[in-house]
Amino acid sequence: MVVLVVAAAGCGPRGPERSPEAAVRPDAVTVGSFNFPESGLLAELYAQAMENVGVPVARQLHVGPREIMGPALEQGLVDLVPEYLGSALAYLEPDAAEPSLDAASARQRLSDVLAERELVVLSLAPAENQNGVVVRRDTAERFGLRSISDLAPVAGELVFGGPPECRERPYCLIGLRNVYGLDFERFVPLDSGGRGTRAALSGGEIDVGLLFTTDGHLAAGDLVLLADDRSLQPAENVVPVARRQMVERYGATLVERLDRVSAQLTTAELSDLNRQMTIEEQDAAVVAARWLAEHGFGG
Repeated sequence: MVVLVVAAAGCGPRGPERSPEAAVRPDAVTVGSFNFPESGLLAELYAQAMENVGVPVARQLHVGPREIMGPALEQGLVDLVPEYLGSALAYLEPDAAEPSLDAASARQRLSDVLAERELVVLSLAPAENQNGVVVRRDTAERFGLRSISDLAPVAGELVFGGPPECRERPYCLIGLRNVYGLDFERFVPLDSGGRGTRAALSGGEIDVGLLFTTDGHLAAGDLVLLADDRSLQPAENVVPVARRQMVERYGATLVERLDRVSAQLTTAELSDLNRQMTIEEQDAAVVAARWLAEHGFGG
């Protein structure tokens, strides 16, 4: 598995390596994140919350997609990753019949699956971030698009853009084809719901893009989020997944702290935190520190 992680890192986003802080403090909790801004922000929230109660932390942020971070977590290259319920289950059980729309049952299933891998699923947050299918406002008006189903008659004329792994993901191109019958003119690999995809949409390089439903730009009015009227997307609540060894090492100090962060994080707040990062261009660490201070997470 280590060879697989290194090989994947050589072909795309870099694989995780222990940071200098973790080398100095072998008892540090290494917090990792996927390769998109919100994941790095969530990692900062949980990392800083632990640091404020004396838990030593190292960071491995913006490393890569789940195909890299999943094995890295199991191997102990990272100790904690902020996850998303439905996508995590789809990665672990690609042949599952139906996605779960109920967050509690999805969390229980994820916990059962990961227990065999010595991983612990902590409490989920009310905050939820799903894949969103987005078009420019002029495209929506031209074709009368309000829901994803409305794309069916015109998908063959439109170019779709999203992260490279979208081709193989059940809640991306595969799901759009199987659930909605959408076959686009072509697919353009871009970034994970970030600046590249937004720029390609605005510049007309693509007509339809995959963005996240907590993207702060969706409130600006130039982009239209199409309704998922056939419920392709599962429950996608934010939930930290940690190595059992770390949970046992720090016990209630770690668990209670992380659960308290999750309990107070709402979808509206997560969207606003994204807005502060992507529109106001504030640093994720600063944004996270301010949120923690405002919610009573002092040292």
